[in-house]
Amino acid sequence: MNEIAHNLAQVQNKILAAAERCGRAPEEVTLLAVSKTKPAGAIAEAVAAGQRVFGENYVQEGVDKIRYFAQIGEVPLEWHFIGPLQSNKSRLVAEHFDWCHTVDRLRIATRLSEQRPADMAPLNVLMQINISDEQSKSGIALSELDALAAEVAALPGLRLRGLMAIPAPEPDYERQLAVCQKMADAFAALKNRYPTVDTLSLGMTDDMDAAIAAGSTMVRIGTAIFGARDYSAR
Repeated sequence: MNEIAHNLAQVQNKILAAAERCGRAPEEVTLLAVSKTKPAGAIAEAVAAGQRVFGENYVQEGVDKIRYFAQIGEVPLEWHFIGPLQSNKSRLVAEHFDWCHTVDRLRIATRLSEQRPADMAPLNVLMQINISDEQSKSGIALSELDALAAEVAALPGLRLRGLMAIPAPEPDYERQLAVCQKMADAFAALKNRYPTVDTLSLGMTDDMDAAIAAGSTMVRIGTAIFGARDYSAR
């Protein structure tokens, strides 16, 4: 077993343990492997180990990888865009990715909808919530959620699937859980109003346990799978 396969197995075991501790089925939690800055060879190792769902933060880098693996055509993969999205890059996301996690304004949502090719299924989207009210992070306040959800749900090229958040780093588990619970409550309310909503993208390596306990359905894990990232080439 190579290192990436070993790391994947360890992360999957942690998800299993966290789910069991709070009485959830591990199948309720999708592992999104965050492959940003990692070469295609590392992703191929993860694919060989059974991973099929990948997250990218940089549009062009992600598109290059999507095209590469589409050409190989060995197994179908699911690609999620999870970085901040600028208007001038929306077409690439609309034309290549399966999901976008970072919708936080109507302008971007409208562009994604209009630019989604007619022969592709609607783009699955999550609305990003700035749950810790950090000025440095994208996302809307919870008070803005209802209005944006109504607008996004009406766009024909999109399918509203739920919410995403990146809580501020917090070493204390109980405090992590309190923030994650706020997201879970908002997700539950949204789910009651829209039948397509089924995804809460919440939790990374350091707060995964709290996120799963609160009800996250998708955790985003990168370094624990692929190792430390090298940003020097960017």
